[in-house]
Amino acid sequence: WLPRLAGKPTVLNVDGLDRKRRKWNGLGRAYLWLCEWLALVTPTAMVTDARVMQEYYRKRYGKHSTLIAYGAEPRDRGRRFDVLERYALEPGHYILYVSRLEPENNPELVLRAYARAQTDWPLVMVGGNPYRANYVERLKRLAGRGVAFTGPVYGEGYWQLQRHAGLYVHATEVGGTHPALIEAMACENAVLYLNTPENAEVAGEAGVAYEALPQDLAAKLERLLADDRLRAELGEQARLRAAECYNWETITSQYEELFVRLVAS
Repeated sequence: WLPRLAGKPTVLNVDGLDRKRRKWNGLGRAYLWLCEWLALVTPTAMVTDARVMQEYYRKRYGKHSTLIAYGAEPRDRGRRFDVLERYALEPGHYILYVSRLEPENNPELVLRAYARAQTDWPLVMVGGNPYRANYVERLKRLAGRGVAFTGPVYGEGYWQLQRHAGLYVHATEVGGTHPALIEAMACENAVLYLNTPENAEVAGEAGVAYEALPQDLAAKLERLLADDRLRAELGEQARLRAAECYNWETITSQYEELFVRLVAS
């Protein structure tokens, strides 16, 4: 709101409903409720990154927002394998999970499902949590054989892991559009995603949904790991969907159009 005092248009991207995260106490949730209300009145324009979030603000508050998602830049399959070699991973033969390690992203669900599944594919858990180191240690104690915790990985190392995964598991339950899911799709990965409206909106028919039950995820893991053809088909559908709906040219053009319209008005 401060730039608006000087007549400057401002745009606020509200992301997801962070107050739903279980880590917040009553005071934290109250503050985030206040932020949600302020988002209605302080910016010139509000941006939501998923249709589900756009509908939430429209139905609950009657607030119009501009829908602009995230993008993912498809990367070709490079020849560097140093990150894979560090964790003894075979290209195309491991399961990838990427997220901050906190309860709403369901790392425990993924670990319990993996323990049930009959597979020799390793599970690679990418992410950390600098605010809850004890929770990360608990996850490591829960994990059995075949699980590799890499901690946070960025840049080329991250893209190596995405490019060469055989299957991507997405397990977030809070938020709008998640960049890691789009990036996995752009890298032509077959995707298993937790069945939430936001995740389903992104993956569409290019992924397989599972419920928040270890037995359901384990069964679908086994199904996809046993079917090379299905994984390839899903990966191709995911790549095409990411290229059509979540490419940076489209996303940046949408932001540019919004900014030009606001400045002109």
